[in-house]
Amino acid sequence: MRGAWQIGRVAGIVVQVHWTFLLLIAWVVLTHTRGGGDAGDALRGVVLTLAVFTCVVLHEFGHALTARRFGIGTRDITLLPIGGVARLARMPDEPRQELLVAAAGPAVNAVLAGVLALVLGFTGTYVRVTEATLMGARFVDQLMWINVVLVVFNLLPAFPMDGGRVLRALLALRMPYLQATRWAATAGQTIAVALGFTGVMLPSPFLVLIALFVFSGARAEARMVELRTMADSR
Repeated sequence: MRGAWQIGRVAGIVVQVHWTFLLLIAWVVLTHTRGGGDAGDALRGVVLTLAVFTCVVLHEFGHALTARRFGIGTRDITLLPIGGVARLARMPDEPRQELLVAAAGPAVNAVLAGVLALVLGFTGTYVRVTEATLMGARFVDQLMWINVVLVVFNLLPAFPMDGGRVLRALLALRMPYLQATRWAATAGQTIAVALGFTGVMLPSPFLVLIALFVFSGARAEARMVELRTMADSR
């Protein structure tokens, strides 16, 4: 990916970060300092952000290493301000394989959330997710709840999230792959419309942006599979 810098190689897979990730770090620092915090608060915000994206990298390695079991390589894993992207050499051919590859990422976050919950169980009490979002909340509480949110968000049955691929894989067990993709894309676009409507009513520009991201992702996935199906049939 252009504009990305390699920061390491793990299990033979290149890990890189896109330059726009620095904009996220700058935004975190600005948010904490404008909110009345000092340099220490800004530093804690940056550390939490880096910890979250470490979890995101592990999420992507869940996809990559599961795909490797089926003979599918991964070109690289790139960190972006909106998350991580593992570029697989190709998508799995069998629905069962796609199901396992897609579910592997959220499964990693579920395990991380479980481990952090155990740590909290041994060392103190749990806090509600609303309390964990407050500035100055405990680091472990925040990281646990963020991993829970990552699981829920990624399992939304909509492309380009993992849940859209899980839904497509389940449908493809009972119908042709193209038809399964169309059904999954329609489900994703329906969710996107609901998110967009909710974002307008609140109002929440961030939710509207997510809705646009989901809607365009669903349309792009459906179009890509249609083109690939047409090319294979020639």
